[in-house]
Amino acid sequence: MTLRVFVADDHPLWRDALAADLERAGFTIVGTAADGPATVRRVTAVQPDVLLLDLNLPGLHGADVCAQVAGLGTKVLILSASGEERDVLAAMKAGALGYLVKSATSAEIVDAVAATARGEATFTPGLAGLVLGEYRKLASEPPADERPVPELTDREVEILRLVAMGLSSKEIAEQLVISHRTVQNHVQNTLGKLQLHNRVELTRFAIERGLDEVR
Repeated sequence: MTLRVFVADDHPLWRDALAADLERAGFTIVGTAADGPATVRRVTAVQPDVLLLDLNLPGLHGADVCAQVAGLGTKVLILSASGEERDVLAAMKAGALGYLVKSATSAEIVDAVAATARGEATFTPGLAGLVLGEYRKLASEPPADERPVPELTDREVEILRLVAMGLSSKEIAEQLVISHRTVQNHVQNTLGKLQLHNRVELTRFAIERGLDEVR
């Protein structure tokens, strides 16, 4: 099935170039928008697989756009000129799955869109550590949800620990000498058991339980 992507950015030349690069990579562009309110309306209507979203949108900030479309099932990848901590954390707290700065190459953006569609968190180098640090800080607070944790298999716990340490599915597959698809299947099974929606939530869950600590 062709991956359906929506591109939101207020710079027309940049937006059109992004859309063209993604189409050449085999994705289907189901719409574009130049401001926040239009992005929310059109994404709600077409419900793409991935929303490639700039933060600095007229009318409605990208983090607010992300929060408004979070319940649609569309996965959000931020592509912003800003790599500031406050912007990155605001986007992640609003429900974005990954964050790239605009210095990323076309190939990196294409790969990140594909990874986002698979439910993988993708970051510009250096930003992943910032996000993990924030989750560790939040994990030091008393947990609000004390529901019993469903039983996970030893392999699911092993993969969950590596997710919490910031490894990608490819890196986990290489470390455990299993296929990339097997890792994805275990991640999806774990998400289902824990009633979580993506790897960002999974990472926070694991950190809250100390699974990011090297043993």
